[in-house]
Amino acid sequence: MGVTTTVVQDTEYEDGELVEETFDWYAQDEAGNVWYFGENSIEYEDGEPVSTEGSWEAGVNGAKPGIIMLGNPKVGDIYYQEFSPGEAEDQAEVLSLSETITVAYGSFENCLKTREFTTLEPGEEENKYYASGIGLLLEEEVEGGDERLELVEITTE
Repeated sequence: MGVTTTVVQDTEYEDGELVEETFDWYAQDEAGNVWYFGENSIEYEDGEPVSTEGSWEAGVNGAKPGIIMLGNPKVGDIYYQEFSPGEAEDQAEVLSLSETITVAYGSFENCLKTREFTTLEPGEEENKYYASGIGLLLEEEVEGGDERLELVEITTE
């Protein structure tokens, strides 16, 4: 779509074994909104890639960029984070701007808390917590499961 993005690699391990690796594409506009332009997601079993389900790219097959983080969020805001019809239709609702969160990486105050959901998977919701200058700290399933993912480490290259 002609937008320069930053690529963020996200790796998920379970019991020391790689289960998912995702490359996400982000860009920030002048108002501070962080746009989400897609992801290349690979799921693994026993060290071998088994699925790329959930991968999408803005501008391809009707997919549009979404907003992963509002520049000036307000409690009650609801927005699309990603939109690829029938593939990725995640939405978020701002629940709080003043959460205190502790994860393996550290403790943070005044964190943003969102509720994330999609019409593609009714009954599944998760809360996510973000810290200014860091990004995503914690994901907790609140409906449809009991998974908890937390920030352990940040590396830059």
